[in-house]
Amino acid sequence: MLSGAAVFVSLYHMEILKTQYDVLIIGGGPIGLACGIAAQEAGLSYLIVEKGCLVNSLYHYPQNMTFFSTSERLEIGDVPFMSTNTKPRRAEALEYYRRIQQKFELNIRLFEEVTMVYRRTDGFEITTSKSSYRARYVVVATGFYDIPCLMNIPGENLAKVSHYYNDPHYYAGQKVLVVGASNSSVDAALETYRKGAEVTLVVRGACIGPRVKYWVRPDIENRIAAGEIRALFSSTLTAIRPTEVDILTPDGPITIENDFVLALTGYQPNFAFLEKIGITLADAPSREPYHNPETMETNIPGLFLAGVVCGGMNTHLWFIENSRVHATQIVKRILEIER
Repeated sequence: MLSGAAVFVSLYHMEILKTQYDVLIIGGGPIGLACGIAAQEAGLSYLIVEKGCLVNSLYHYPQNMTFFSTSERLEIGDVPFMSTNTKPRRAEALEYYRRIQQKFELNIRLFEEVTMVYRRTDGFEITTSKSSYRARYVVVATGFYDIPCLMNIPGENLAKVSHYYNDPHYYAGQKVLVVGASNSSVDAALETYRKGAEVTLVVRGACIGPRVKYWVRPDIENRIAAGEIRALFSSTLTAIRPTEVDILTPDGPITIENDFVLALTGYQPNFAFLEKIGITLADAPSREPYHNPETMETNIPGLFLAGVVCGGMNTHLWFIENSRVHATQIVKRILEIER
């Protein structure tokens, strides 16, 4: 019969074995799920760790958002994405990826944040907010939606300022200033205007951004031309106060009354985390994490990147539809190493 100490050691080693995987995937978005599917199909043991809910970034998109991509370009795992329209909405995408997780019974831990990845001689040790794991390979598929690009101006920390936009009803009857000319900014300006907000759009450039969805551009341009939405081009928000804001325009500084500021100035990957785990970043402004475009392997052998995080500050380079292939590239490389 085993002694108490021996039983403890035996159980300890059993627990260690339970937490060892061939691949640990950081991020439970569409590309993280695609990596899990690819690992599963290749017979590799894997774990997906996500700090929020399933497809957390998509969950935090505006409630009424319509994707630029068609539904078939958002598919993963060769599972058809059926949508009522050519271009699916946020709610349809959430349902699709939830069903993907259920269909493949993906091994995923939600609401668990990875805090560190340590390189060991036989692989990696990964610590999280709840546990620790060992894996022979690690895939970082963390996206870029969690950290907003700050304006670094006085008053940006006021409660009336948000770097995310969800639902327009909240702003009904309010004086709303929207910063930016991207899809998110234009959607917010149009939707809040249609719920009765008095909207001012502040744009650093001379016109609406070139990547704005083609079916939305005429709408925003017509609202501006009709004077229904005030647009200040070649302008910069310089200060925010509880009841007003300062804006530098080509005609000089102005101050306008204001209730809420939607500073939709873009987002960025968690560069601090990437650097902390040892991934080399390019110099500013791109700060693109180093990776081999053929294998997606970083400067750290056995550690891979997948999805939009690969672009650094060039957040327009990678989307779900053109980074799904990263999953197969990574698994192919892992199988080559294992031979």
